[in-house]
Amino acid sequence: MAVAAAPAAGLPPPPARVVSRRRAIRLFKISLLSPLIVMFALVLMPALLLQLYFSFHQWTVYLGTWWDAEFVGLDLFQEVLTDPRFGWAIVRSLLFATGSTIGCFVFGFLLAYLMYEPFRGNAVYYIIFILPMLTVPVVVAYTAEMMLYQSGPINDILSRLSGTEFKPAWLSDPNIALATVGLLEIWNWTPFSFIIMLAGLSAIPKEPIEAAEILGASKWRIFWEVQLPLLRPVILLALVLRFLEAMAEFPKTWALFQGGPGSATETLPIYIFMTTWQYFQISKGAAMSYIVMLMMIVIVLLAIRLLRREKQSLDKMYEQPSKAEG
Repeated sequence: MAVAAAPAAGLPPPPARVVSRRRAIRLFKISLLSPLIVMFALVLMPALLLQLYFSFHQWTVYLGTWWDAEFVGLDLFQEVLTDPRFGWAIVRSLLFATGSTIGCFVFGFLLAYLMYEPFRGNAVYYIIFILPMLTVPVVVAYTAEMMLYQSGPINDILSRLSGTEFKPAWLSDPNIALATVGLLEIWNWTPFSFIIMLAGLSAIPKEPIEAAEILGASKWRIFWEVQLPLLRPVILLALVLRFLEAMAEFPKTWALFQGGPGSATETLPIYIFMTTWQYFQISKGAAMSYIVMLMMIVIVLLAIRLLRREKQSLDKMYEQPSKAEG
């Protein structure tokens, strides 16, 4: 046993070039992470700790100094979790985020699939497709407000195209107000999904596609059985990132509706903002924020787990052909 262990213990040290390369990589990672760590420690951490303090102490701007606030324990969290208005805000946020995410992905994927093979003049189309994402959300909202009046240009164009009078109240009907913001969100953020899916399609190796073409597979079968399985991690990443951003959507909804008509567009960001800065219930708003933050952490952890699973299945998919060749 001692003789067998001797060679392992007496392995030569790695070359100096390998050691210096590892050190350079470690320093590069530290240089990238250091500003984020400093910003988190100096800016975000104090805000999170103050928010946590308010979550356990009852305080508003009318109750004197915040450091003399009354300790109430978990009462504020219980109040938030039993608040039906908060529950409906969660439902609206989930519906809005799910619908807009699916819409952004479908249109973004279709555009990416049409554009991933190079052709003359494709740069012009790239610029046109990306322009909506470069538009400030508040500008999108105010432009939409001018165009979506009941007698505005959008309804006039739709009426002329359909041949019938089509005048929905986009800005005042509570039944379609959330859908109106969802359509604006899809227009504003479809380029995000387009860019991610275009990168994913461009990164697919050509060998599996060429092999399927040689075997006589149709374009539909190549897409369904070759390209789509290889794109699953990219698709999941695009959906998760878009969903998280949609859950936090505030500027367009606030600029157009301020939570109205009634409470039709009162999503989580809107309700938290109104509770904190209009009703001045600082402690309740802080408790809401922590609950929402925990919800988002759970969603992110589930997404990371799914991404790892997809990556593992993709690695196995690549290993099988190599084993067959061996």
